[in-house]
Amino acid sequence: MKARKAVKYPPHKSSSTELKEASVAEAKSEPMIRTQIYLNKHEYDFVQTEAKRRDEPMAAVIREFIDEKMEIPEDAWTNNPMLRPTPHDPAFVGHEDGGINHDHYIYGCPKKWIKVKGKYVEAPPLPDDYYENRASSKAYDKMLRELDESK
Repeated sequence: MKARKAVKYPPHKSSSTELKEASVAEAKSEPMIRTQIYLNKHEYDFVQTEAKRRDEPMAAVIREFIDEKMEIPEDAWTNNPMLRPTPHDPAFVGHEDGGINHDHYIYGCPKKWIKVKGKYVEAPPLPDDYYENRASSKAYDKMLRELDESK
């Protein structure tokens, strides 16, 4: 029996993960990357229905959903309540150590810094059983209150 000759195929012009979708009318000029997603039954039915309604492939519908989410609204920087200046409240008095012990004042964690002799120093380390033993946490908190001058 004769040995078979190896067949030489021309090299691929693009990688296996790149795909140009020519069937879609609005196909972009840049290469697309093929990917796979899992949808539950409700998601699949929704996308399928939307694709039929638009007379487009499901992939085009999903890409359009992603493009909508990626768009930044025109007024993102001009009408953002988080970027408005804080109203001035002359009656507000913050904590002297609010910047360095914010976790204590916001979340109730033990203080990490205490004021001793006019300077802020690191608080003593927590006992190993601070969170499990109520008596240990009370004793530690009492010791910090006695040491801390920033009250």
